[in-house]
Amino acid sequence: QVQLVESGGGSVQAGGSLRLSCAASEYTYKTNYMGWFRQAPGKEREGVAAIFTVDGSTYFADSVKGRFTISQDNLKITMYLQMNSLKPEDTAKYYCAATWSYGGFSLAPNEYKYWGQGTQVTVSS
Repeated sequence: QVQLVESGGGSVQAGGSLRLSCAASEYTYKTNYMGWFRQAPGKEREGVAAIFTVDGSTYFADSVKGRFTISQDNLKITMYLQMNSLKPEDTAKYYCAATWSYGGFSLAPNEYKYWGQGTQVTVSS
């Protein structure tokens, strides 16, 4: 079982930055895609960014493109989400997830098998 633990959430003013981390319990051949998702109260969970762990290629939702970056460490055990120019609408609980897929990039939550418990990000205006 792949275990994922997020950290780095917090409160920040609009325009500020935060860096989220997602630590996997181990490097595993069970996954080749990792992603960040978020869920605001009363809203559905949405995909924010994904990384293909094999070569580090990335994919972003339009809402965060140009503001967020996703990366992984060389051991491919820790994934990061650097969030810049944060907006109040970025406020949500952020989750990391991982899966194995032959289908290319996806930000659909139901296509990810392993999930962390989430970390809260609050952006004030």
